[in-house]
Amino acid sequence: MTQKRYQDLTETLGKSNFPEEIDNPMDFLSAAQEGIAIYAVQNFREAFDVSLGQVAAILDTSEPTLYRHLKAQQKLSRNASIKLLEVTDLFLYGMEVFGSKEDFFKWMELPNTALGGLRPMALTEVPEGISKISDLLGRIEYGVYS
Repeated sequence: MTQKRYQDLTETLGKSNFPEEIDNPMDFLSAAQEGIAIYAVQNFREAFDVSLGQVAAILDTSEPTLYRHLKAQQKLSRNASIKLLEVTDLFLYGMEVFGSKEDFFKWMELPNTALGGLRPMALTEVPEGISKISDLLGRIEYGVYS
């Protein structure tokens, strides 16, 4: 991840939602360890036009549980924080590769033969799915047939 992507990530999720600056991989892990403020979820939803249900599925929780966390102003757990950071980075990278949010999210909803016919968006919910999508975006970025 580049310095610019770290900046984009924290701006997207809201700098005030992080316990410290994120500008290297260790800061990324440290922020997740402490837990990111739940309001980062709201910023994520607004930035990428996703529903609370979609965020809940990505974070492997239920919508009512996520809503309760929002109401109680609780921090995200370590695992949910890591997942939110990873998915945010993935979405920013995808928008960079495709040149627009609209084109990227259209691609995310289409079945992809390189992913065994699965929709990339569906893989955001499973372990290792984000890395598979990121690898595929890298291939697209460098013109490798995918």
